[in-house]
Amino acid sequence: MIRSQSSTKLTVILSGVFFILFIAGIMVLFMMRKDINIYLSESIKSHTTEDLKSNTALYLDSAFNYQKNKERFVYTFLEFGSEGCVACRKMEAVMQEVKELRPDVNVVFLNILDEENQNLMKYFGIATIPSQVLLDKTGRQFYIHNGYISSEELREKFKIF
Repeated sequence: MIRSQSSTKLTVILSGVFFILFIAGIMVLFMMRKDINIYLSESIKSHTTEDLKSNTALYLDSAFNYQKNKERFVYTFLEFGSEGCVACRKMEAVMQEVKELRPDVNVVFLNILDEENQNLMKYFGIATIPSQVLLDKTGRQFYIHNGYISSEELREKFKIF
């Protein structure tokens, strides 16, 4: 009987310790999420072939270099997401607001589940969604962000929206 009670106490104590360690681990991962995302992004980019990088750069130049293709846009707002993602759905309102406030910004939604968008994801190192990539009028990336970002934050950072 005594052995059973001490065994039960030990089990309860160990369970509590493991629970606390589990919660601490989750907190550490949460605090390091930006570093983890950067690591994953760089890993994706480093495993991208030179051929894919070259072909994607040519595509970006032809599609989003507005100095060359004479489109009326000044910036491109690429939004990587998925239709089933809650944060991605919140980004829909931001994209709509950008479209309404700045008709000179080409807003493009890229569903990560579509095969034709996989090369762009690799090229930019997209590891999490939603992710936003901003391109200037020559089609060059000048900003990348992971997660939800409000139109107010975009306005504050760049004074462009």
